[in-house]
Amino acid sequence: MLNSLSMKNQKTQLKGVVILLMTAIIWGVSFVSQSVGAESVEPFTFMAIRTLMGATVLVPFIVIRDRITVRNMQEQEIKSRKAQDKKTIVYGIPIGIVLAVATNIQQYAFNYSTAGKIAFITAMYIFFVPIFGLFLKKKIPLLTWICVAVGFVGLYFLCFKGEGNFSINRGDLLALVCAVFFTFQILMIERFAQICDGIKLSCIEFYTAGIISLILMLIFDNPSWASIKQCAIPLLYSGILSCGVAYTLQIVGQKYCEATIASLLMCMEAVFAALAAAIILHETLSVREIIGCMAMFIAIVISQVSGKSE
Repeated sequence: MLNSLSMKNQKTQLKGVVILLMTAIIWGVSFVSQSVGAESVEPFTFMAIRTLMGATVLVPFIVIRDRITVRNMQEQEIKSRKAQDKKTIVYGIPIGIVLAVATNIQQYAFNYSTAGKIAFITAMYIFFVPIFGLFLKKKIPLLTWICVAVGFVGLYFLCFKGEGNFSINRGDLLALVCAVFFTFQILMIERFAQICDGIKLSCIEFYTAGIISLILMLIFDNPSWASIKQCAIPLLYSGILSCGVAYTLQIVGQKYCEATIASLLMCMEAVFAALAAAIILHETLSVREIIGCMAMFIAIVISQVSGKSE
């Protein structure tokens, strides 16, 4: 009996690992689609289409799921669901505003830097989260601070050219600013996801970010159907798979995986982004940049695994 239960737990754990690795792969390859899309479509245009598409993909799932669950609900439960939906809208809008800032800054970074570098620098939110957590009176272990230091050393090797050249690439700087805004987004989700429906919260978040990007597109960009059609595949991949499917996979995968392991697996998106950029875009990193990537990845792994011992 115990052996049977143990085998069942191992199977569910494996299921979560596989699902979250798929999520990381989709997100990682999305950096390549964003890089390719930046060659044809302006940043606000790309993000407007991507996020609105991602939100729309979630709508049928939400509608079908709600219709099925409502059938088995009592009147009081239905009222409670409606109240929760109102909270989801109220909390989803500010998260969407922050997401709009983060994603549009990130998309602009592709005009100046490579997909692999942007992916690794964006992963710096792993270190910014505990730093900003201090303002929320969260206890930060010493090992986490060591990881932060190693991460910044890796960032230095990745972004600075060496040989006395201390200038930083504009795309690298934009990616770093993007990581800060993603930190706010992560902390806001941590706060609000506990009292909201996760998938509906994501849908509102995406629609908010999409509408903001659409307005910015109409003001600053010069979109054309020809350019949009030219990068249709990157847009479809980034919108449907990265925004819609990958987020749903994340929700499902975390049901079967312990939180620390889940975070570690999802951080693999940076590695998959670098690999995808090398395979698809034929991008190459210098020895100095590879050392920076390795230092950042080691810091990411240690920072996540260290949480398991807390």
